[in-house]
Amino acid sequence: MHIRTWQSAYRGQLPDAYLDGLNDELEARTARWQGWIADARARHWVQLVAEAEERVTGFVSFGPSEGDTNEPQIGEVYAIYVDPMYWTRGHGRELFAAATHGLAEAGFTTAALWVLETNTRARRFYEIAGWMADGATKTDHLGDIELREVRYRRTLRPPASS
Repeated sequence: MHIRTWQSAYRGQLPDAYLDGLNDELEARTARWQGWIADARARHWVQLVAEAEERVTGFVSFGPSEGDTNEPQIGEVYAIYVDPMYWTRGHGRELFAAATHGLAEAGFTTAALWVLETNTRARRFYEIAGWMADGATKTDHLGDIELREVRYRRTLRPPASS
């Protein structure tokens, strides 16, 4: 699902040859995700999945900000992906709302995430959810592919007491 989502979401933003070659990386990506899931508790990461029709339709990962280590009040959404077959059905909204709530419950006062500068679909999704670009940018690399990213942030409200 992660590969299919990349191939759909990033088509036209990343080279076709790179996206088409992701199918050859299935075993390596699976091993990497298994390691991240196994280490999640020790790193204070949370991973949630959405399901429909007896299959995983999406996932979100979040926890302490890894880019703002001097600001412990900032939590981060590391990844959110929904299978393209399930886009526009609310799975992404539910996962994103759960991540935002989970960060607030963990005591973070601000949430952040990084998104490809060219990913207008995702950026619109975040803006509809009340997140705003804060002007920060960074450049990562996948081999010789340059990934220009922008940071989005949102102030979190503490969960209501019962």
